[in-house]
Amino acid sequence: MNPYLAGVILGLVLLLSFYLTGRGLGASGAMKSVVVTGVEVVAHEKAATSDFYGKYLEGESSPMKNWLVFQVLGVLVGGFLSGALAGRLSLKTEHAPGITSRKRMLMAILGGALFGFGSQFGRGCTSGAALSGMATLSLAGFVTMIAIFGTAYLFAYFFRKNWI
Repeated sequence: MNPYLAGVILGLVLLLSFYLTGRGLGASGAMKSVVVTGVEVVAHEKAATSDFYGKYLEGESSPMKNWLVFQVLGVLVGGFLSGALAGRLSLKTEHAPGITSRKRMLMAILGGALFGFGSQFGRGCTSGAALSGMATLSLAGFVTMIAIFGTAYLFAYFFRKNWI
């Protein structure tokens, strides 16, 4: 898809999210719900007595009933449907000629894990902290966006051989 058109559509989705739900977009909150539920299933007592997990387990509703979980599921289903309808859905790993598929996957997983940890330290992911924050003209949203893309720009030089 044309990146400019995709950006406009993303902006409209963000606007619609604020209009319909009163909240912006975000994915790290969904991941937090999955982790809290997983810990609760594996170690119920630990989760119930933990300061961190306990606050998400209070009340009668499961953390998995958070609207962000359904948003992320919708993104996954929508991505698969889009790929299938456009004939782009396949089980192949695209990578530069100088690296292997295995190294490409390991670097992607490592990058995703580091971004996940960073989103928890920064109190939100690109969608939640940066896009939704900027949409509400929050200074923190602008700082977050600059920090995310600025850091990516600085580190891209050192890791470019994994993609080009």
